[in-house]
Amino acid sequence: MSTVTPERARIPRDRENDYTRDAARNRQEFAREKTGVDLEHVSSYSFDPGTLTGNIENFIGVAQVPLGLAGPLLVNGEHAQGEFWVPMATAEGTLVASYNRGMRLLYESGGVTTTVMQDHMQRAPVFIFPSAREARDFRDWLGEHFDEIKAAAETTTRSGKLQEIETYSAARMLYTRFNYTTGDAAGQNMTGKATQAACRWIKDHYPGIEHYFLEGAFATDKKSSQVNMLRTRGKRVVAEATVPDDVLRRVMRSSSELMFRARQVNNLGGFMSGVNNNGAHSANGITALFIATGQDAANVAESSAAFAYAERRENGDYYFSITIPALIVATYGGGTGLATQRECLEMLGCYGKGKVNKFAEIVAATVLCGELSLGSAVVAEEWVEAHDLFGRNRP
Repeated sequence: MSTVTPERARIPRDRENDYTRDAARNRQEFAREKTGVDLEHVSSYSFDPGTLTGNIENFIGVAQVPLGLAGPLLVNGEHAQGEFWVPMATAEGTLVASYNRGMRLLYESGGVTTTVMQDHMQRAPVFIFPSAREARDFRDWLGEHFDEIKAAAETTTRSGKLQEIETYSAARMLYTRFNYTTGDAAGQNMTGKATQAACRWIKDHYPGIEHYFLEGAFATDKKSSQVNMLRTRGKRVVAEATVPDDVLRRVMRSSSELMFRARQVNNLGGFMSGVNNNGAHSANGITALFIATGQDAANVAESSAAFAYAERRENGDYYFSITIPALIVATYGGGTGLATQRECLEMLGCYGKGKVNKFAEIVAATVLCGELSLGSAVVAEEWVEAHDLFGRNRP
């Protein structure tokens, strides 16, 4: 019995110039016809669609996310220094209020100290050989010819620099991680193009490779992984602060003794559950900042991994730090140049070239504030009440 495949409706496109208001209106009408939804708010936007080339396809409008302001955030960094007013895009009630409270706590404690420890972005090709011995020999050859491989990779980019090639063997395969610095760009596309050029050079100069794949899943793009938590992907940033016990009691109605006890209990709970993050909610602050500033929101999967560490000092003060080992951020390229996202980066003094480490420090400092605020709310038994007060939009 034959079946007739229905003709597939096609979303309208303008082959001459698909990034105009007319092209967007044609697709809005198409969507209204197909879905019955008016799209009054989706179709309201303030920027020229002509600026969206490379950011979106089949553009019809915008998804408007509420934007709140927290601060001042006081940062004592190597790149970010002084007070910052932090834009946060979210639809979760209490989130901005919580981060704002944490910023007050650390402002009154002297601020957050931030340090960028490492900077790596990867592409991770895998090379396949007839046997493990050939894979081992190739590993040695890679080390001997690193300079030539580096030169081949860097023909494709002005800002990307190949730093090293990690190697991991299994069966008759050699998994590699090509580690780059990428300037002010996040660098996933940059490293992909550079590594492709390097792999083609390798294939031309090393006989015996059966096959290679440009990505062998060892970069763990858009996925959290132990290797990136240990070896770094993007920026590895530490944010730390020491909070006097009297400030904790006055601002948070908590204490260093109770906070440290809760930290020990939570470490055990996290270990038992197998989490990749022994903190409270780093993804909240990172996501809100990513959406506000035009970062790739899917990179929250990697960037929100974090190591929390606490000490109760002999004088009763509370030392707390957060290490973010895979913070993937940019201040140039991608979505950072979009109209509203650029304005948010400009509010932080972080738009454009030479600003990415400054922005990374601000993100990490913001995360630290949120960790202390939520931790304090839980131990002071104010968490549920805060959500009831700020987080309800229904009667």
